[in-house]
Amino acid sequence: MRKNIVSIMKDYDHQIVWLDYFNKNLSRKKGRKVSKSISVYDPTMQELIGASESLELDFSEEDTNSQARYPRRSFVKSGYIMISKKEKKTSVVNQIAKLMFEVRQQKH
Repeated sequence: MRKNIVSIMKDYDHQIVWLDYFNKNLSRKKGRKVSKSISVYDPTMQELIGASESLELDFSEEDTNSQARYPRRSFVKSGYIMISKKEKKTSVVNQIAKLMFEVRQQKH
């Protein structure tokens, strides 16, 4: 029996931004990408989407997944958004983190 193999092409026009990048509870080894000074405890998809919309990043509802599991922590549901690639990913992630941090500070 021969199985059909579907090849998936890498999408070079978009970047994946995971919630775990901003989680203050995680170490860098576990997936946090920003410094603890601008990270937040247990970020939500609404916060990620709100920060991305405030920064006018290009994505749609189809480009979000709130049930996905971050590969380094496959036992926990996380979530991500897929944004158009315009700047370096580290720059975009840091901008989102700062905005999420500021919004959390205003709430408390």
